[in-house]
Amino acid sequence: MNKAQIFDFFSRLTEANPAPVTELAYGNPYQLLVAVTLSAQATDVGVNKATRALFMDVTTPQQMLDLGEEGLKTHIRTIGLFNTKAKNVIALSDILVRDFGGEVPQDRDTLTTLPGVGRKTANVVVNTAFGQETFAVDTHIFRVGNRTGLAPGKTVLAVETKLDKRVPQPFRRDAHHWLILHGRYICKARKPECWRCPVADLCRFKPKTPPPA
Repeated sequence: MNKAQIFDFFSRLTEANPAPVTELAYGNPYQLLVAVTLSAQATDVGVNKATRALFMDVTTPQQMLDLGEEGLKTHIRTIGLFNTKAKNVIALSDILVRDFGGEVPQDRDTLTTLPGVGRKTANVVVNTAFGQETFAVDTHIFRVGNRTGLAPGKTVLAVETKLDKRVPQPFRRDAHHWLILHGRYICKARKPECWRCPVADLCRFKPKTPPPA
């Protein structure tokens, strides 16, 4: 896609969804960090079910430490890899209390030093909680970036770098949300619903999926 097409691409996604937000439920940056950490290899719906009761009682890292690892496990047993995730959440909570006054750092590189927090998780947190212009590339965004021709790349970092270079203002802050929702509900992995896609004519994917009979 050229610059004009990319601008048109995001203009159409904006028109369809003017204010995109994450589908993870959270009340503050710490809860968002926990939710995103838990969401690895899990669905947002599944994470929200697990954290609904948890987040009623736990809003700070210290409260998570007071709950303890076993207590956390009772809330998140339905989530894949819950043992490892519980250990990481307790460990990162301890570091937040000890080194950051219980606050979530607003710096991506600092966040990635926390247990269980990779670059994607850090990108989501600084973008969603703090409004920074980052591009968290998950499987949906990786697929959309390559399939459409918006940001082709062989690795997650390559797609992220391409998005950072190509996405123009005023779309940069919310681009991650538009792309993940587009990949989740329209540009699906097995069978993209090209027949109802608002950017189908800009996309290089062929052949386009016809409407259902």
